Amino acid sequence: MSSSQTNWTSQLRIVLIHPCQSLLFRCLAISILISMSGCNGGKSLQNTFAPDPKLKEPTAISAKSSDIPATSANALPADFPLYPQAKLQSTAETRERGTVTTWTTSDPIEFVYKFYQTELPGKQWEIVTAPSDRNPQLEVKQAQTTISIAPQTNTDKQQTGVTTYTISLLGASTATPTPTPAASNPTPSTAPIVSTKPSSTLLATNADYLTDLTKIGVLTGADTATNRIVTRREYARWLVAAHNKITGTKPTQQIKLATSDAKPAFQDVSNSNPDFSSIQGLAEAGLIPSPLSGDATSVLFRPDTPLTREQMILWKIPLDTRQPLPAASLDAVKQTWGFQDAGKVDPKALRAVLADFQNGEQSNIRRVFGYTTLFQPKKTVNLGEVAIAIWYFGANSEGLSARDAIGN
Repeated sequence: MSSSQTNWTSQLRIVLIHPCQSLLFRCLAISILISMSGCNGGKSLQNTFAPDPKLKEPTAISAKSSDIPATSANALPADFPLYPQAKLQSTAETRERGTVTTWTTSDPIEFVYKFYQTELPGKQWEIVTAPSDRNPQLEVKQAQTTISIAPQTNTDKQQTGVTTYTISLLGASTATPTPTPAASNPTPSTAPIVSTKPSSTLLATNADYLTDLTKIGVLTGADTATNRIVTRREYARWLVAAHNKITGTKPTQQIKLATSDAKPAFQDVSNSNPDFSSIQGLAEAGLIPSPLSGDATSVLFRPDTPLTREQMILWKIPLDTRQPLPAASLDAVKQTWGFQDAGKVDPKALRAVLADFQNGEQSNIRRVFGYTTLFQPKKTVNLGEVAIAIWYFGANSEGLSARDAIGN
């Protein structure tokens, strides 16, 4: 250290010992800085406040790999809706199934199916195959694009309560197109054109359903008030008439009307009742609860009592499925339909409500009441709702409508 630097240090010590001499301290500090910069040509002072050359410009923080989805749903058509409570897990290209996206949700697969069966028709997607016990997958089509939605078996023990399913983009339809004759030498076909596409089960308004049913002689021109409450006798009459008219080409499926000399199944529906043949016919076929079917509590039909939702479904479903109603539990109905008020459904009607779910997009509850989490089984039914129900008979897409019967 030079003598000048030693002298500065001594002066600084004096200032620190006598803090009250603040003015002298400021002057000495300034003179020290000037002297230091002068001795080193200004480099020491510059280097003192210069940034560390080892430091670089800050680098943008990148997202963790776990935060960046490894796949996207862009493989699916832009108008294809995604189940809101599902998360995309992976996307893969396969030879057998085309583009396959895998999803997970905490909801049951029935909720996923119900969402798509409600949303897709409004976006011009056609339900080709509805899920069933034998084939638990939903297949839809739009133009030349076919998409399959199917549940996957979850083998991860830690994933209990998680539903895994795939949405597979199958691409163009595998159906062989019908060759078009050359324009230069057209050859008219003599074979009749048979449409394999099922009749639409959704018309514009309730009045359209009434119009079709009137044309085939089920309803009369006076039956136009769609919000009018329907009685049990009216429903029995229309149910039998609509079914027999629509399935007229299949005599073995007809409901036989009872003859006037038959012993009445109900104490309040005598042989002289104008609707006896229909009500008695349903009872003799075992399609409605009665003493004939072993239900000793159903001795009264109550023909003029308003029809309820659960009664409408209970009488109609056997004519759609044409097989015994399945065993049903309250939990099964809750898991499939998701009805909050499933506990209010009569035990006799539970089986029909569960069976109706298997009809997919053609189910009566979906067609009549749309998407709902409340069935309201004891609520009365109006003419417009009944018209939608009896306009179509059949399970899944294998059925016939009143539109098919017009002209027969």
